[in-house]
Amino acid sequence: MSTSWKTRLIHADVRVPEGYRSLAAPTFRGSTTLFSSASSVSDAWNQYETGYTYGLYGTPTTLELAERIRELEQGYRTVITPGGQSAISLINLAFLGAGDHVLLPASIYGPHRKLADNLLRRFGLDHSYYEPTVGEGIQAVMKPNTRLVWCESPGSITMEVQDLPAITRVAHANGTLVAVDNTWSGGVYFDALAHGADITMQALTKYVGGHSDLLLGSVTVKNEADWQKVGATHQELGFAASPDDCTLALRGMKTLAVRLAAIEASALSIARWLADRPEIERVLHPALNSCPGHEIWRRDFTGSSGVFAIVFRSGTTKEQVVAFVDALQIFKIGYSWGGVTSLAVAYDLTEWTGRPNYQHRIVRLNIGLEDTDDLIADLERGLRKMFGYA
Repeated sequence: MSTSWKTRLIHADVRVPEGYRSLAAPTFRGSTTLFSSASSVSDAWNQYETGYTYGLYGTPTTLELAERIRELEQGYRTVITPGGQSAISLINLAFLGAGDHVLLPASIYGPHRKLADNLLRRFGLDHSYYEPTVGEGIQAVMKPNTRLVWCESPGSITMEVQDLPAITRVAHANGTLVAVDNTWSGGVYFDALAHGADITMQALTKYVGGHSDLLLGSVTVKNEADWQKVGATHQELGFAASPDDCTLALRGMKTLAVRLAAIEASALSIARWLADRPEIERVLHPALNSCPGHEIWRRDFTGSSGVFAIVFRSGTTKEQVVAFVDALQIFKIGYSWGGVTSLAVAYDLTEWTGRPNYQHRIVRLNIGLEDTDDLIADLERGLRKMFGYA
């Protein structure tokens, strides 16, 4: 068929040689997915069964990342979301309905708390917070309509390690599902599904991405029934992940093991150095005896990552804590973590009920890939500035 050059700009009749192979996963971008015939058109989301139908449900790049995460976590299926918070939202909206009750640890990720306090409440969902180290004592806060229990181990900022097997035993006896935010372990240092969880999620933004240049999340489930709920809700919410971000995450996975090993070693050295400082009341690092739940971490985890917190001694003012963070030169100030750059953020937990009363004296550190001695020297510089040492 003879066509205008204008049409050929869109419908080119060109061919390139087949058989190209590369170590890098190809990046497939696209919204419209082509069908072979009019009768084969479908809007089904489950592309494992129906084939590709629409870019919203994932291109081959997205599905390859999903399968890589599923393989690491040993789940049934994984879906990729545009960020960690969207993964959290997807789980809540897939498994909860108006009138249901969800339990969250008091140490839960801040944006998750906002989701529960605002959006979920607005849609008629009941929620309450429990003390994160309660273990089997969670039975006391279960309700007849509790449909989902969340765990996050260790907890955001205050780093409590939760007894997931104990919590899941109680929850399952009550017919309740358990979901785990497993971001801190990178999905590799804690096998949440093997320890009883039904659903896990990660902010792939963190350790899987590894370079602070993408936003992605993942949700992994144990069985077909839960996969159907998650997939259908993912479709209805329109949670499309960027194939370009998925490509970066696939690249990040190749160096995940060596990055985590280097970060773990550096973080432990720094945490032990800080634990010996007179300015510090407590170092909240799960691999240290001082951290709540250390025994559980030692039992259930195979390693530790680079995020932990320090609590300054009683009497330290908020102005001193701010001066400490501002004096740091290698550590940068910023949210998120899991990248190659070390970060420090000061928190004031005075209004956060259900946590230890550290008030304004707590700073969360993310250890990156800088030289460990340089990071220690930077922290010492901050301490000297904070307390006016010569």
